[in-house]
Amino acid sequence: MNKKLLCAALLCGLGVAQAASAQEFDDRWYLTGSVGYNFQDNDRKTDDAPFGTIGLGKFISPNWSLDGELNYQNPNFDSSKVGYGEDLNWSQYGISFDARYHFIKEGRGWNPYLLFGLGMQRVEEEFDTTPDPNSPGQRRDNNLAAKVGVGLQTTFTKRVAVRAEVAYRADFDDQSFNAPQEDWFGDILASVGVVIPLGPAPTAPVAPPPVADNCADKDDDGDGVNNCDDKCPGSQAGQTIGPDGCPVPVSIDLKGVNFDFDKSTLRPDAVSILNEAVEILKRYPDLKVEVAGHTDSKGTDAYNQKLSERRAKAVYDYLTSNGVDAGRLVGPVGYGETRPIAPNTNPDGSDNPEGRAKNRRTELNVQN
Repeated sequence: MNKKLLCAALLCGLGVAQAASAQEFDDRWYLTGSVGYNFQDNDRKTDDAPFGTIGLGKFISPNWSLDGELNYQNPNFDSSKVGYGEDLNWSQYGISFDARYHFIKEGRGWNPYLLFGLGMQRVEEEFDTTPDPNSPGQRRDNNLAAKVGVGLQTTFTKRVAVRAEVAYRADFDDQSFNAPQEDWFGDILASVGVVIPLGPAPTAPVAPPPVADNCADKDDDGDGVNNCDDKCPGSQAGQTIGPDGCPVPVSIDLKGVNFDFDKSTLRPDAVSILNEAVEILKRYPDLKVEVAGHTDSKGTDAYNQKLSERRAKAVYDYLTSNGVDAGRLVGPVGYGETRPIAPNTNPDGSDNPEGRAKNRRTELNVQN
């Protein structure tokens, strides 16, 4: 428990660090260095000891940084645990590749982070082999290591940032002489350090001075309205454009072009409505429409599909026979009974003749 309190105290001590301006995405390489205390796994029978690190890293995004770091510690044995003298050596050094996710907040001088690391630790261990005249024996071994942790880091000032962290490192050493029954050891690492960026701080690009431009001579979107008068500079090709450069809403209302039950022939009252549609299409030669036919819900799906196609074909043929270019028409398309605009039945399930009559229709759907 005392170890945990000490780690927390080291981490909280960063709160007195001088605040700096909010960190932006600074992708300079930087040097790192830290000192700390390694609370050794008790099963190793080694003393807790100080350690040091040195490394190189950089931010790869506004929140993620990657570091490569060398570390060294020389705990030696705890003679009260191993039962022999303190002259025997136990030391450890290695390399770690660490990813940190920084929780950056605008205007905050320090920011917390999470740490994830993988690396290799090399152990050098001496052990008593008395009465062997070659005592002490020696072991040198490389082992995989992984660590997780939390920390705090100040934002970059002109030359330096401060970092403090607590991490748990798993050392997968399964050849220990003093703890042969162990497959791995867990150490707690508490440290403070510095981050020193290399090179000048990035500067925001300077916008070039504005170039004099005569907007009256330009029409960037090609809609026939010069840039000075164009209130909708992003209009698309094929749209109907008004004098202000904005698309003019065009609708072709075919309400009233309905059909008798089970029929696909045009009724006399529909002809005058279609004549108005022909005039609109001639007035706007860039307009493109879909000719769509619909039915009510009486009959099978397959039959209604064919019937809707015949109804769309009747309107399509009328338009083309009255001077509308077939290249401006999409279809004819039949939608069967799938797109009603009125209920085919009443709420109690009884037939709704008026609703079905509205659904027996054709439509001209503007495509641009």
